[in-house]
Amino acid sequence: MRALVIAVLAAATLTACTTAEKTASGAGIGAAVGGAVSGSAGGAVVGALIGGFGTYLAETGDGMCQYRNSRGQVYTARCHWL
Repeated sequence: MRALVIAVLAAATLTACTTAEKTASGAGIGAAVGGAVSGSAGGAVVGALIGGFGTYLAETGDGMCQYRNSRGQVYTARCHWL
């Protein structure tokens, strides 16, 4: 069951478009792995933090982020907080 949850979350990460969606998917995978490895809610929280932050750093490393406009189109622009 745990392997199935991790596989589904990994697939969701591959289909994510925007930086926020990828960060959320990374946090979800981290929570699943952390919870599976430690068997506790605390491990899931730590895994979510590590997965989300790691994915965020990987996505924004070049200073560019992906956004979705009001028509649903995805575009790349400089991260607004950098």
